[in-house]
Amino acid sequence: MSPLVALVVGLLLGGVVAATVIIRSRPDLGRRALDGAAVPPPEAALARRLVDLMDPAVVVVGIDDAVLLANPAARALGVVRGTRLLVPDLLALARTVRSGGTRRADVRLPGDLVGAGPRLVGVHGVRLDSGAVAPPGPVALVLQDVTEARRVEAVRRDFVANVGHELKTPVGALALLAEAIEGAADDPEAVQRFAARIAHEADRLGRLVRELIDLSRLQGGEPLPELVPVEVDRVLSEAVDRTRTAARAKQLEIVLGGQPDLVVRGVESQLVTAVTNLLANAVAYSTGSSRVAVAARARSGFAEIAVTDSGIGIPRADRHRVFERFYRVDQSRASSTGGTGLGLAIVKHVASNHGGSVTVWSEEGLGSTFTLRIPLAGPADHPAAEPSAVPAPQSLETERS
Repeated sequence: MSPLVALVVGLLLGGVVAATVIIRSRPDLGRRALDGAAVPPPEAALARRLVDLMDPAVVVVGIDDAVLLANPAARALGVVRGTRLLVPDLLALARTVRSGGTRRADVRLPGDLVGAGPRLVGVHGVRLDSGAVAPPGPVALVLQDVTEARRVEAVRRDFVANVGHELKTPVGALALLAEAIEGAADDPEAVQRFAARIAHEADRLGRLVRELIDLSRLQGGEPLPELVPVEVDRVLSEAVDRTRTAARAKQLEIVLGGQPDLVVRGVESQLVTAVTNLLANAVAYSTGSSRVAVAARARSGFAEIAVTDSGIGIPRADRHRVFERFYRVDQSRASSTGGTGLGLAIVKHVASNHGGSVTVWSEEGLGSTFTLRIPLAGPADHPAAEPSAVPAPQSLETERS
């Protein structure tokens, strides 16, 4: 909780204490207020109004565990019903605060209470003692939804751990190869072989660093550049050119087709990177003499760019995880393909930053079709959707790295 929020909460709770003291010292005043015969003191009314307008949920629990006050945010969380506090952990925390003073804790709220799945709230419990009310007095609980904050922290920790693990592989390989070269100084053929491996690992390390930088930028490290009209044909041509050499090395043919003259709003360099990653993924997981098809079409206000291969396909058990950073369907192929596990994560973030999406259809042994959907530039550039040579893939929110 920020210092500003803490200050506001302090002021508001002070007002609540004042109102409680006044009502307890003059029961007739409380009754007249409830009956509408008198207007409550301005300070108490103002404090209650401010508490009601606060984003954090505020609950004041009396010494008999009855709820004396709950603002709309608390009732929206579903933790209060009438004068009852429904979450046992919150009630236990209130009792601990009443006997021991201020406490902070994270409390998990059941999904059936919130209505949107389990939520995690950070709770700051404060005992509302005052000179006019002998302890133990009421307890105020201030609840802040920290579900997303804790999730981001966990993702960040996992990301750092994964980066460290991924960097160890090429760095360790480079160290071992350097030692091997030193020991084989009298064998020119071995030196050349080890030098070639060093070049391969250095290239892999450089690609990993570049993709980490790209992913950091796409995830909000830098503001997204202004979206401008981008010709899809230019994006596809550039992506095919970047991938053609790797495809030829595996005796694969890249076929370019689909609906011409589509225009989207976006950042051309990012879109080229996304399509290039899809093509590189298709080439890496294709076997034998086959071909990779890339085509675009207009559909429902979006340009759909589909990349289809006839490679090994994705096992059903892995389809829900392939969007994850550093996740690889076949770990044993990671060194041979040179993949970093970040390519399709980058595609996902490019699509998200452009207001689009990426989906995949796949069957083991039959290949995969990845479809990148990017909004078209404007009504004039939205041709009516027509049948395309590229089949519409099933919508599975998943990728393969």
